[in-house]
Amino acid sequence: MNRSLRLVLGFLAPVAALVFALLISSLALILIDKPPLDAFQSMWSYGIQTNSLVSMVNRAGPLYLAGLAVGIGFKMNLFNIGVEGQYRLAALIAASVAAAVSLPAPLHILLIILVAMAVGGTWAGIAGVLKVTRGVHEVISTIMLNFIATGLGAYLLATFLREPPRPNDLIISTPDIPASGRFPSLNPVLGWFGIETPGDLFGFIIVSLFVGFLFYVIVSRTRFGFDLRASGLNPQAARASGVNPNRMIVTTMFLSGAIAGLIGLTDLLGFFNAYTLDFPTGLGFTGIAVALLGRNHPVGILLGALLIAFIERSAQILDLEGIPKEIITIIQGVIILSVVIAYEVVRRLIEAQEVRAAAEATKGREPEVVTT
Repeated sequence: MNRSLRLVLGFLAPVAALVFALLISSLALILIDKPPLDAFQSMWSYGIQTNSLVSMVNRAGPLYLAGLAVGIGFKMNLFNIGVEGQYRLAALIAASVAAAVSLPAPLHILLIILVAMAVGGTWAGIAGVLKVTRGVHEVISTIMLNFIATGLGAYLLATFLREPPRPNDLIISTPDIPASGRFPSLNPVLGWFGIETPGDLFGFIIVSLFVGFLFYVIVSRTRFGFDLRASGLNPQAARASGVNPNRMIVTTMFLSGAIAGLIGLTDLLGFFNAYTLDFPTGLGFTGIAVALLGRNHPVGILLGALLIAFIERSAQILDLEGIPKEIITIIQGVIILSVVIAYEVVRRLIEAQEVRAAAEATKGREPEVVTT
């Protein structure tokens, strides 16, 4: 099968899945006596407003990192469900360290990033060590580590890391991060091009895109990335070629956790400036859906993150239209299932075409007879 046909099928798969999801969502709206076209029109009109687009991009940044964290595990057939706990614990520790030190701005921000990556990578690395030393499946260990991270984080925040309570202040949080540790917004840069935004466009999005670029280079263009993918496809063959699959498991889980540690920094350094009880949650689990939508490719993951962020933002108008926002959960779920099924159908079509092409290429050839 030629490359152009592969690209066409790869493009049609997500488009067909999105159309199918819209049809299913339309059926759900009809069942509750709501006109689908009016609902989708309201979502589109609200979603393309400038403030909505800024909010969508801000939301897509951490979702992109979450998808990358899950995706690098998928590249080695590792299912890291613990991204949720990894980024929340990393954000808590990084916020506490950031508030406790005083450094010049670049060094301060670099320290926060390194601490977050170290905490997230170490927490994920526990699951990798358990897998190679005790045979504990990473799904089980990362789920358990999520619960442990939630409880440990709550304990640390309530006892050792919280800011001293002030009169009439019921908010539990870490001390505020100094100005030198806050990531500047991209609004001044947009202003150079005459673009005015109603809210701050988080500057940490640049870091997210850079991580996506590194993801592509490391996984697709280095020997380490080849060993990683080979170990995931066939550990025994990789071992025969000199690769240590156990070491690759631990290393991949650490890298996955290190990327996960960056997820919370978008909001931490751009909006909250402290870790609070209402810090965003659920990003790790949504990242699984984003990675599936993007087929573990950094460009696809980026598009998946933007799609999920757009749907979540545009759904906020539905309350004013008397439409339950739960319809968005239906849309997201159907999109994910449809994309997975569509890509599987495409994969089977490509394999079948390649088998037919190989059969035709060998048709009519006389078998070689070896004589002694």
